[in-house]
Amino acid sequence: MSAYHYTQCGLDNVWLENGYTIKSTRHGEAVAVDDVSGLHSLLAIALAGGHMPLSGKEFRFLRTQLGLTQEGLAKMMGVTEGAVSLWERKGNVPRANDQWIRLMVLAKHDGDAKVSEVLERVRTVEKLVNQKYVVRETGQRREVVVRTIRSPSNPDASKAGMPA
Repeated sequence: MSAYHYTQCGLDNVWLENGYTIKSTRHGEAVAVDDVSGLHSLLAIALAGGHMPLSGKEFRFLRTQLGLTQEGLAKMMGVTEGAVSLWERKGNVPRANDQWIRLMVLAKHDGDAKVSEVLERVRTVEKLVNQKYVVRETGQRREVVVRTIRSPSNPDASKAGMPA
């Protein structure tokens, strides 16, 4: 079995020697990775422990491994969301921000509960900030629907309705 060029994580330079299965489907060949979560954790730790400046794709990969949106990471770093977007698209991440995200990834994957709790709180706050209560009347009945709005700064947010 030859090495498989694994690009589904958003990185261009990942090759798998094993830990995957090639399956034949009616649409052609498909690849199943045995432990995607473990693979991504391993890649994050390797990137965080590296000595070269992070590329934009590597920075984005680490951000997603922390479970943060561009907006959430920007707030934590004290920069604009546009700055984070620019770093991910063009590279040239400032050294302090490069080192900061590496430390956060290493702390998260090292089992530091406090860092994990902080990241979880940021994700929760982002969800709550993007919730809106919509009141609508249908016939003789009023209902309140909670929706997560899509904003330009959070295109990943999904809509979810819940009558009161």
